[in-house]
Amino acid sequence: MANIFIVDDSPTEVHVLKAILEKNGHTVESADNAEAGIERITAKQPDLVLMDVVMPGMNGFQATRALTKAPETANIPIIIVTTKDQETDKMWGLRQGAKDYITKPVDEALLLEKLSAIL
Repeated sequence: MANIFIVDDSPTEVHVLKAILEKNGHTVESADNAEAGIERITAKQPDLVLMDVVMPGMNGFQATRALTKAPETANIPIIIVTTKDQETDKMWGLRQGAKDYITKPVDEALLLEKLSAIL
């Protein structure tokens, strides 16, 4: 299964996502802010990243853009997972380089479907 990295400042959201992913055989690591996430994703080279948008400091759109523009992380797919549910937010996230976009609360079946389509 895949090594998945979660970037989200909410311990509750990380716990929920981690439970879903680990139950389905994936290994999971996380960071609670975008700056630490970028640093650890660059070092760890996970198979996929789940990225929140609304975080203190650098937001998830900025982090997604930074990861997809950097040669060492450009090939790591990112799915944005956020409460921002406007169509313009989704379009903007995809324009930053995200492969997909899911709104919270996360539906387990939808998340697994999107993961299998990308991995």
